[in-house]
Amino acid sequence: MNSRILTIPNALTALRGLGIPLFIYLALYPHADIAAVCVLIVGGATDYFDGKLARAWGQESRLGELMDPAIDRLYIAATLIVLLLRHVVPLWMVIILFGRDVILGVMTLAMARVGIAPFTVTYMGKAATFNLLYAFPFLLLGLSRSMWGTVSFVLGWSFALWGVALYVATGADYLRTGWRNLRLSK
Repeated sequence: MNSRILTIPNALTALRGLGIPLFIYLALYPHADIAAVCVLIVGGATDYFDGKLARAWGQESRLGELMDPAIDRLYIAATLIVLLLRHVVPLWMVIILFGRDVILGVMTLAMARVGIAPFTVTYMGKAATFNLLYAFPFLLLGLSRSMWGTVSFVLGWSFALWGVALYVATGADYLRTGWRNLRLSK
């Protein structure tokens, strides 16, 4: 594990984080949905490449391990709030996704308190995030009253429903792992 902070993968992750306020502004104020979707696409690309480059170049770091999922969660939270405010997603979806993250956040704090490392992101966890991050641009583009808007709506909800299901399933798996680790630490 590399202890360097200033690496290209960490810079990509930080760049992704800077896209969050830009996305919020574009989607809420000028309703520049195409530009907002472009920000999400760049965010998704940097999410993919930061990990790939870190592994390929031997630049994996603890900072990257912490920053990457944190920024993913912030992207998901910001996008959900924007989509809720734009009346694209229902409140139940926001509550389920936020609830899962709050519960796992509390579990992570409990684990840290007794010296247990944070959760290691699983393949299914990455798949859940991937589905949600794919769903959100399509859902936003689904606001367009056109054939492409209809296609985007269908694709967006397809990814969203799979993403929510995987997000809940992986959350339950992480929670079980956390409980087991806490019991073993006593």
